[in-house]
Parts: sequence; C-alpha cells; structure tokens
Amino acid sequence: MRFYNTLGRRFEEFKPLNDGYAGMYTCGPTVYNYAHIGNFRAYLFEDLLRRSLEFHNYKVKQVMNLTDVDDKTIRDSRAANLSLNDFTKKYKEAFFEDLATLRIEKAEVYPEATTHIAEMIEMIRTLFEKGYAYKSEDGSVYFSINKFKDYGQLAKIDRSQQRDGVRISTDEYEKDSVGDFALWKAWDEKDGDVKWDSPWGPGRPGWHIECSAMSQKYLGKTFDLHTGGIDNMFPHHEDEIAQSEAANECKFVNYWLHCEHLTVDNKKMSKSLGNFYTLRDLMAKGYTGAEVRWALMGTHYRSKLNFNLSLLDQARVNLRSFASLFSRLKGLDNGDAGKADAENLSAKALQDFGDALGDDLNIAEALSAVFKLQKAANTALAAKAWQLDAGKVVLETFRKFNTVLGSLDMDAEEESIPAEIMELAEKRQAARKAKDFAMADALRDELKSKGYVIEDTPAGMKVKKI
Repeated sequence: MRFYNTLGRRFEEFKPLNDGYAGMYTCGPTVYNYAHIGNFRAYLFEDLLRRSLEFHNYKVKQVMNLTDVDDKTIRDSRAANLSLNDFTKKYKEAFFEDLATLRIEKAEVYPEATTHIAEMIEMIRTLFEKGYAYKSEDGSVYFSINKFKDYGQLAKIDRSQQRDGVRISTDEYEKDSVGDFALWKAWDEKDGDVKWDSPWGPGRPGWHIECSAMSQKYLGKTFDLHTGGIDNMFPHHEDEIAQSEAANECKFVNYWLHCEHLTVDNKKMSKSLGNFYTLRDLMAKGYTGAEVRWALMGTHYRSKLNFNLSLLDQARVNLRSFASLFSRLKGLDNGDAGKADAENLSAKALQDFGDALGDDLNIAEALSAVFKLQKAANTALAAKAWQLDAGKVVLETFRKFNTVLGSLDMDAEEESIPAEIMELAEKRQAARKAKDFAMADALRDELKSKGYVIEDTPAGMKVKKI
C-alpha cells in the first residue's frame, strides 16, 4: 500500500513499525453538538482507511478521541445550565448512534479527555523539565514554539515571517496567528466548576495536549498513522507534533493523512444559508445510513466533495440496482453452469479493487471494479448463461467488496409485499397468459403508480418495490 503523506507532501510506501500491524489515531468529535455531514465525511474517510488496511491483511488498532472539555463544551454547557458531564453525555451517545447508522467500524479505544487529565499533566511536567513549557503571569502554561526548531513542518509555515512572543490561549485559531499555544489554562470565572488541580494551579488542559497524551498512552510515543480533516492540520496537528516530539525526543507519527473539505451546493455549509445538515436531518428526509455512506465515501478523500441531495438520490439508485442483482443471483436454478466464468471475473475484480485501495485509497478505481463485475453479471444473467453456483461465487465477491464499502446488503431479507399488490401482480400474470396484453399493460402501470414493478426470473415472478 502507499499513501500521500501530508508530512513531506509526497506518496510513500506504507511501512508500519510492526509487520502486519497498523496503529492509527483519528481525531474524533468535540461533543458540544450533533456531528454534521462535514464531520462524517472525515470519519468515513477514516473508516475507509481502516477497512482498506484490514482488506490488505493488517491488524488495526484505532484510537479515536472524544473531546469533552474545551472552549466550546464549557461555553455551551454553562449556557444550558448543565454540568459538563451531563451536557456532553447526550452528544457522546448521539455520536455513537450516528456511527452505527453509517456502519462505521468501531475503534478499539475511544478515550475521553476528561478521564485522561493525569496523563496530560505528566506530559506538561516533562515539557517543563526539558525547557519547552513556561508559566505566564495569569497562571496558564504555554509551549514555546521558538524552542522547537521544527515547528511548522506539517503546515509548511515560514517561522522567519512570524512575530515572536505571541501567546494564543484559545483552542482554535487561524494560520496567521502563529504563537505559543496553551498547554494548561488557568481557571477563571467563565469556566464555572470545570477545573482540575495541577502543579501550576487549578485549571484545565488545552485542546492540543489532549491528543498527544492520549495517543501516547494507547499507541506509544511513535506510531504509524494520524488522520483528520485538513482544517485540523494547523494548528491542532502542528501543535501535537511539537509538544509530542519535544517531550519524547523521537518522531511522533510516520504517516499523516488529511481529507479535504465538504461543501454543499458549492458553498460553505452554514446554518444561515440553510444548507447545514446533520445525519439526523438527512434521515428525516427519508434517506438511509447506507445511502449517506455511499454518497460521502465515493469521492477521493484528498478531493473536495460538493454535496447535494441528488448525490443521495443517485446513491439510492445504485444501491437498489445492486439489491436487484443480488436477488436475481440468489434465484438462479441449481447447477454449475458459468461457474468458471464467474470465478475468473471475480478474481480480476477483487485484484483491481484491492490494487485501487492500496493506491492511496483510490475509491473511484475501486468502485469501477465493482461496477464492472455488476455489468458482467447482469449480462450473463440476461443471456441465461449462469446457474446458482456461479451466482454464489459472485455474491461472495460482493461480500468481500462490502468489507470495505459497507453499504451493500447481500443478505437482506426481501421486503414483504402487501396483499393487494400481490393480487394485482397475479391478475397481470393471468392476463399475460390469456394474451390480454392491454389488460396486462394497464395492471403493470397501476402497479408502477403504486411503487412496484414485476420482474420475471428463472425462479418465477418477483414483485419488487421501485
């Protein structure tokens, strides 16, 4: 496998620290609201990465943090007049529900920032000992970027153009606001009851130290892969590198992968424009998790994704066409006719699929292999060239595709058809046998108006919802 490493801006062959094993840290949600589809574009890219590594026989240990203490969670919990824990609990639960809806594989560890304060304090203590941390007049602790000569290596920042001595206390800031960043924030009245004791006085950690401390605990001082949205490259990931490498005196991460932004109708997503969608908003419009997953995953992670509802409509068409194929393959007559052909087609498709995923997650080429097998199977079925054994081979191939794609349902129970619809279908079949084609056509049109269609298969008539 090879990936485009943001650190260095080049393609590199994936060589993990330990053969057959990939340690992976993915930036998770800040649990102050429901995650939106821009967030889930990143989480689905990370799920595609995880599943692709597994497809190539790597054992993956994934760590995804939950940021449950930062500027936003404190601000909004106080506005809601709730404790920090009670406020964030709702959005943690919603996040895991959304992951299940989108069929995102579970990470091995979901560390919460609030339960890892001791590890953060210990890392800050180390940074003090090594001369990188200092305490400011207000009691907060900052990281001195001038002491770390490689600061800016990920985001490609020219340090010579920056002003010295600038301190930035907020968790998130713009790229032109380069300066010493907060490791520990001294308590003040706007924090309410959110505070922990530390050697530097009561307060709370800065956002960036959270990920450094938690990734080190679960993956070690150096690990293979760190991912996130491109908006996290600076300041968050840059600051993670600085404090981790300063504390541990070794390389932090070997491969950095970042996914591009999502826009909606070619505009930045915002509530004021009315183009802001959570997953729950899309579910309310009648779309399924499988359809949203297919739509958000189909564009290469390093390309901007312009989202609109027509993407979901097309996803629905594609997934239903696959469902129709799976139904026909299961309904074939017993026998092994076409089995060798199906095996050859499947082997080629799986090879092309795996090669594409191994080339920096080239999802377009991977899906091309899937669609080619679908087309070949439909052609064979139309020619009545296959029997059930061939169908089983192809169904098993689609199961293997789905270990990565996650949106296909080879084994879904067919939807029960209402009795009145079956009665119309039987009348249509009787009209056809009686050569009353005008009546048969009228009944077909009536079925279609009610949202159903009849398919003639080797196993007989099948009624399906459109």
